[in-house]
Amino acid sequence: MQYALMTTLEPGDTLDHYRIEATVARSGMSTLFKATDLSDGRAVAIKVPHAEMEADPVLVERFKREQEIGQQLDHPGIVKTYDGEQRSRNYMVIEWVEGRLLRTILNQEGLNEERRLPIERAVKITLAICDALDSMHKHGVVHRDLKPENIMVDGEDRIKLIDFGIAMKEDARRLTFANLSPTLGTPDYISPEQVKGQRGDQRSDIYSLGVMFYEMLTGQAPFSGPNPLAVMNERVLNDPKPARKLNAEISPELQEILYRALERDPRHRYSTANEMAWDLEHQEQVGVEEGARRPALRLKGFPGGRKMLLYAGLALLPVVLFGLMLLLARR
Repeated sequence: MQYALMTTLEPGDTLDHYRIEATVARSGMSTLFKATDLSDGRAVAIKVPHAEMEADPVLVERFKREQEIGQQLDHPGIVKTYDGEQRSRNYMVIEWVEGRLLRTILNQEGLNEERRLPIERAVKITLAICDALDSMHKHGVVHRDLKPENIMVDGEDRIKLIDFGIAMKEDARRLTFANLSPTLGTPDYISPEQVKGQRGDQRSDIYSLGVMFYEMLTGQAPFSGPNPLAVMNERVLNDPKPARKLNAEISPELQEILYRALERDPRHRYSTANEMAWDLEHQEQVGVEEGARRPALRLKGFPGGRKMLLYAGLALLPVVLFGLMLLLARR
């Protein structure tokens, strides 16, 4: 058993009744392989935790939770996790998905140098993600790390949500790492409430989807900065630049949908993915109030500058704490 835990798997090796074909990706906690199930010849993906991860009870529990969540979800837009067999060590067997990551599509097929997709295609992909999210949320699962790197797209623009590494059941107890919460999401896509250290719920996933939709339509993320802390601070204090200023083909209705998905306060955001999908399918019925959206808050030239700087400093505290958590969790 110890030998199996320490051995590095290579193409041609066999793990139980799976033959390793190739190494697909490596992360800080696990390695993903493409493999063949020798019992029926189908292609599968195998996720094997690193030995150091298996020595940490918290990370073992997190890996187990990921596996259990994957087994509970059954939707054509969500990658399947297989169960029901004896295994010689701890690993996960996942559906093998053909296609390309949404990130790859944005990088390779974006219009000209703007890296944006045609509006009709962006809406189609977003609707497919809404459908998968709606099913997942009805099972009480929050993904918490939606981003183009975790969306697989096939040749007909059908999608698969992948990587439930930090997903969580809404009623599950909170896991901690060194007395701090584990990394929650990715700076470009994380919701403001998660930046503030809150657990987040299905509306946090909708915010992340809103960021991806904005990126598909404009070719850039709604917030930017010289480092992750600056990016997270931007979304806590400011509103995104109106998408129509970056792409004049975006209708006022589509821009309104983006605003509703990207509301900083989750109480004002779409409460379900189905609500967002309905608006996307009935854009002509989306009400737009011209001038109702406040401009992004800017401290420069704002009256009462010292007071505003104080407020900004207070708002920055959770961002700084989140950054420290991020650094500690990656060590």
